Amino acid sequence: MEMGTYTPLAAYAVAVLGSVLGLLSAERARHANRTTRNWWIGVAAVSIGGLGIWGMHFTAMLGTWMGANVSYDIPITLLSMLVAIVVVAAGLFLVRRYGIDGDTRFWPLAAGGLVTGLGVAAMHYTGMAAIVINADVSYNIGLVALSVIIAVVASTVALWFTRKVSGFAAVIGAALVMGVAVTGMHYTGMYAMNMAHDHSASIVVGNSEELITSLIIGGAGVSVLIIFLLALTSADEDREEAELLDRVMRRTSQG
Repeated sequence: MEMGTYTPLAAYAVAVLGSVLGLLSAERARHANRTTRNWWIGVAAVSIGGLGIWGMHFTAMLGTWMGANVSYDIPITLLSMLVAIVVVAAGLFLVRRYGIDGDTRFWPLAAGGLVTGLGVAAMHYTGMAAIVINADVSYNIGLVALSVIIAVVASTVALWFTRKVSGFAAVIGAALVMGVAVTGMHYTGMYAMNMAHDHSASIVVGNSEELITSLIIGGAGVSVLIIFLLALTSADEDREEAELLDRVMRRTSQG
């Protein structure tokens, strides 16, 4: 496999971008009222899972030459995106009380990290199963196990960041760390793969790369716009608005 110089950097940039938006959204979820908290958690899950993990994975894959023409099974590719979003959402909901009101029990964080990490690994290998290539694919079990461990540790750290990190500068720093963790898991999983090419087989053709590229570029563009808008407003302002809305709703229900 040939990954080039710029492909890992581009994949890392996508992972960081998704992480930035996800962490900013998670910060807003901590200060949101009941009405909007789940919405912010959903945005965080789509950002981290959909762009930061899935988008990073396929940015790396599209820029990797695997010795033969490659296409992707679209339903399986989209399934891998859904897996990434759902497991990140599950992890965020598991740890949503961690660190709130003095609750610092470790088990919600550990459980969330385990569920999310196993899901991230499942997303990676589901995405790899979507590859259509004239080759027999096998995996080094030891490296696969290492990639799963990295995914669990990285997910636990990422979830901890979503509960603790505040402020735009801190979010950027945390996202840079998360980007390293996510791409590290991906390339460990890639090195676990072995391919025996069948050069006598017909050439694989398809335009699946165009759809995947469009999804990544579209997601990145929307993320940049939302990050810009979030940067213009502080979490303190959101908290004040949430508290005001809660008071109004309580008065309405009492009246």
